[in-house]
Amino acid sequence: MGIQQRLTAGADMPTHPSPDDDVERLERVLLQGRGMMERLREARDGVREVAGRARSADDLVEAVSNGQGDVTEVRLDPRAMRLDHTALGRQVTEVLQAAQDEAARLAQEIVERALAETEDLPEPPDEHFIRDRVDQIARNLF
Repeated sequence: MGIQQRLTAGADMPTHPSPDDDVERLERVLLQGRGMMERLREARDGVREVAGRARSADDLVEAVSNGQGDVTEVRLDPRAMRLDHTALGRQVTEVLQAAQDEAARLAQEIVERALAETEDLPEPPDEHFIRDRVDQIARNLF
């Protein structure tokens, strides 16, 4: 069989991924993985910057909570001291919980956006990938 006949016959044969294709695939997975990690780091930083704020209906009590749920600020209007201790305690508790709930909601939104952006990450090659490729290349040598 001449060279032209072999080339023509080879054109009908199925093509198999080349090692270069595999390298490109692995580089894409690695690049996408790096991008995902960067988005998750950005999300972590965003959660750290969250400030959930709340105030009582009468504006006597205000509070701020961070993305981890810690209360970072409480402000009592001097007029709040006119309330009896039970009413003031209840109002402070409600405002603190509302600030923490708001911070949790904001943090959850950040996390959900980050996770949604990372859903398209392709599956990495499994433990059989290299063995299968070596076997495939060895079979194609003949």
